[in-house]
Amino acid sequence: MERSAALFGVLLVLATVQWPKAVSSLYCKEMDSGVVRPHSVTITEFGAVGDGVTLNTKAFQNAIFYLNSFADKGGAELFVPKGRWLTGSFSLISHLTLSLEKDAIIIGSTDSSDWPVIDPLPSYGRGRELPGGRHQSLIFGYNLTDVIITGGNGTIDGQGGIWWDWFHNQALNYTRPHLIELMYSTGVVISDVTFVNSPFWAIHPVYCSQVLVRNVTILAPLNSPNTDGIDPDSSSNVCIEDCYISTGDDLIVIKSGWDEYGISFARPSTNISVRHISGQTGTGAGIAFGSEMSGGISEISVEDFHLMNSLHGIRIKTSPGRGGYIRNIYIKNINMSNVTIAIRITGRYGEHPDDKYDKNALPIIERITIQDIVGVNIGTGGMLEGIQGDNFSSICLSNVSLSVASNPPWRCSYIQGYSNLVSPELCEPLRQVPDQSAVCYGNEGLLLQESGASRLVSPFLKMALL
Repeated sequence: MERSAALFGVLLVLATVQWPKAVSSLYCKEMDSGVVRPHSVTITEFGAVGDGVTLNTKAFQNAIFYLNSFADKGGAELFVPKGRWLTGSFSLISHLTLSLEKDAIIIGSTDSSDWPVIDPLPSYGRGRELPGGRHQSLIFGYNLTDVIITGGNGTIDGQGGIWWDWFHNQALNYTRPHLIELMYSTGVVISDVTFVNSPFWAIHPVYCSQVLVRNVTILAPLNSPNTDGIDPDSSSNVCIEDCYISTGDDLIVIKSGWDEYGISFARPSTNISVRHISGQTGTGAGIAFGSEMSGGISEISVEDFHLMNSLHGIRIKTSPGRGGYIRNIYIKNINMSNVTIAIRITGRYGEHPDDKYDKNALPIIERITIQDIVGVNIGTGGMLEGIQGDNFSSICLSNVSLSVASNPPWRCSYIQGYSNLVSPELCEPLRQVPDQSAVCYGNEGLLLQESGASRLVSPFLKMALL
């Protein structure tokens, strides 16, 4: 008994030590939406009418312009009470709390002219869907500090249906807008709000740092096009936790720029923690990386994810021409049910901004650890496909149990790594045991030799992390 306790203690220490060092759950706890602002106004004080018909863009703009005078006096709050507040795009300021009462609904206008066209992101070189500019998000911010969007679970509704129709009918001249996009901003908290029917990606922090997204609900029809939930993009020190997301595309996807533009801009996404997420997606994945990853993605932890009725569970998307890297990714404690493909790595995703990209700019995909995965009613265990001449390496799977319908359950090409306690058994390239020079990220001390003791690691580690 003493020996078992000692082994348990060693495993617990190893699990703690080998956790991605740069991703701190303590940091997540340090950010808070409960900041008390010394100054507060209500949107009705600026002539807003919450009847769902009156356009209130000017009221939002004027209220925020007024509150800017309090930025150096502790900041201010803009309170949105019960009602249906129709508006076009408006921009936030630093040291501001936008607070929505429980039955408050901010509604995006269905007139595209109420969503101004702005320049493309420098790390993309053009709009994501079409050359040229893009429509500004419903709630926008640029170069801000200390911004909070919160409330009593009020709602922000993008009325995306009309945008989806324009998209399907190829009637758009510019890329569709997000519900929220904040650029070059620091100290951002988004919590206790429901986001509904985004025209495009719902929440898009880009070139940001110190971002917390907590206790949000994101909803869109499962057949709605490109309605990603949360997309941290070339951003660092990001925490996403305790969210429910049901959309037409990836629930959470980490990005960092597109081909030659992302390589040149060279701003990675790093130090990102995702945990306690549940939901479903029509055509996307629960957690995804890319396909725009040319600035690099690293030091990511994902844990405690429940996914149901979805196309993909875990997905990495890249392509020749992307350059960049996806490395040091640690994914654990994922439960899937009714998922078509549990794990998919795609090395030839395609989609380039133009024909100027360098076809020889190959991405580096390495040190990806996927651990403690359970899946029932799974179509295919995995499609793990690297790039010829650019093998994806140190792909490590441990303690994975999937109930799979397809035969073969796994398809692998141009990929190298390790597996332990995986059912059904993985394809040959991932059955090997690494030597001392090979590393499985997040498990460095635990998966270096296959022995009776090492085969106890996964269940003990799972117990240690409960």
